[in-house]
Amino acid sequence: MINKWNFQTPTEEELHKRDALAAEIGFSPVICLLLVQRGITTAEEARKFFKPNLNDLHDPFLMPDMDKAVKRLNRALGNKEKILVYGDYDVDGTTAVSLVYKYLRPYSSTLDYYIPDRYDEGYGISYKGIDYASDNGVTLIISLDCGIKAIEKIEYAKTKGIDFIICDHHMPDDTLPDAVAVLDAKRVDSIYPYEHLSGCGVGFKFMQAFAKSNNFPFSELEKLLELTAVSIASDIVPITGENRILAYYGLKQLNSNPSLGLKGIIDICGLTGKEITISDIVFKIGPRINASGRMMNGKEAVDLLLAKDVESAREKSENINQYNDERRELDKKITDEANAIIDEFANMEDRKAIIVYNPGWHKGVIGIVASRLTEKYYRPAVVLTKSSELITGSARSVTGFDIYKAIENCRDLLENFGGHTYAAGLSLKEENLDEFTERFLKLAADEIIPEQMIPQIDIDAVLDLKDINTKFMSELKKMNPFGPDNQKPVFCSLNVKDYGTSKLVGKELEHIKLELIDDKSNTPIHGIAFGMHQHSPHIKGMKPFNICYTIEENTYNGNTTLQLMVKDIKVDDI
Repeated sequence: MINKWNFQTPTEEELHKRDALAAEIGFSPVICLLLVQRGITTAEEARKFFKPNLNDLHDPFLMPDMDKAVKRLNRALGNKEKILVYGDYDVDGTTAVSLVYKYLRPYSSTLDYYIPDRYDEGYGISYKGIDYASDNGVTLIISLDCGIKAIEKIEYAKTKGIDFIICDHHMPDDTLPDAVAVLDAKRVDSIYPYEHLSGCGVGFKFMQAFAKSNNFPFSELEKLLELTAVSIASDIVPITGENRILAYYGLKQLNSNPSLGLKGIIDICGLTGKEITISDIVFKIGPRINASGRMMNGKEAVDLLLAKDVESAREKSENINQYNDERRELDKKITDEANAIIDEFANMEDRKAIIVYNPGWHKGVIGIVASRLTEKYYRPAVVLTKSSELITGSARSVTGFDIYKAIENCRDLLENFGGHTYAAGLSLKEENLDEFTERFLKLAADEIIPEQMIPQIDIDAVLDLKDINTKFMSELKKMNPFGPDNQKPVFCSLNVKDYGTSKLVGKELEHIKLELIDDKSNTPIHGIAFGMHQHSPHIKGMKPFNICYTIEENTYNGNTTLQLMVKDIKVDDI
């Protein structure tokens, strides 16, 4: 599929602000333009961006119901009530449970945690989980990363004498559950200044408020920010505002003194001794934590994150790594089967969305498969399987199409649904599948324009190769942590050529290891273009071409060099 390159052309006002900022802070004009495009136009704003400050975290009591939540928790601890920390089985849920449980553990000897089984109980609060709490004398459940729509479940819990404090970050309905407190910055009545917290982030704010109410030092809570960083990266929430502060200090903790459980995962996925980034969490740490809930039970991930000794952490990390290997194999198998179904679709080029169903597919990986289909076909994808008596599914979207709203428009056909703009989950009865498919596909057909089905690469700036040096990289790294709404900048260089030493690499010679020059520099810069072997004849022919890329540091045998991570090559636009 051919990518469309979108060049971010600065306005006259942006150029003026860029020059003023460059004169003030002494950074390169390119970096200053990137800052201006992120709304940073003064030296003071740049300082806050480069060095986030924990003092800038918002007052947690600005969140609706926070005072009620803290009051109920204090009462439960004072009365030595049994408390159950309950969370979803994905990375956000398991890190949230780990954070709250770790922080409250010194203040309670009657604390327990619970992760529902993906296959037996499904997403969110379950009747089985409430029965478990009741059987064990629990009188307060703190739910994390779930519960915002659990109206009937909360009513059921009340008949058992169990109170709920809900900590969630998903979109609420018009009616909230009748819990003691519902903490969600997306509530329509919320005045909380930042609405993009992860589920673990909401749990952190609850613990921050609890600590504040009891005059406990913030330092003990700060140690747990590594968990918020993992959740923020894995749940793909914007890394702006408060999330940027939490992620920044969480990464510092992860790199300097990680807990035994996270150190076990860091070791098992080959990150020991390397500077861990948001990207490492997204592609290495997060999937391993997720694999526990996908393949077995998410409680194992919490057991690991709470590990108290090195040997236990090592053993649990190896188990989770094994689950991840099994998940990979299953993911590939089901993706191949889904692609085979799509190959049979008539007029695929005219379809605006994809829905595939196989009752035998493994429920734990259908979300990953939906992501792969969206990536390959650049259309919204819904992947469905059978779980107990219901069809259950995961959906992923493309830029500009709100898949949560599309699914919400079919809510009369659904048993349950939830999610975000670009990712959602749903369940329905089998007799409603045909009508759901027809209605969803029509919604997509009516709303999606052809341009949305073409992969886009947004290019932040055009660089000469000579501009890429250690000083530039040092300035660029200050913009970390990168993520949604502060994406790693993508640069473009025009009319570059092979230095004469570029070559094909990989088992099947599918990648190109590049050494490039341009008209303004004869010193080659290294790059890697994964899966772009088809351009090799043009490149080896010493003909000019255009590239877009991100810039990384590559350390090998103690030597660090700059490397272009090539996202696309164009040979026809020269």
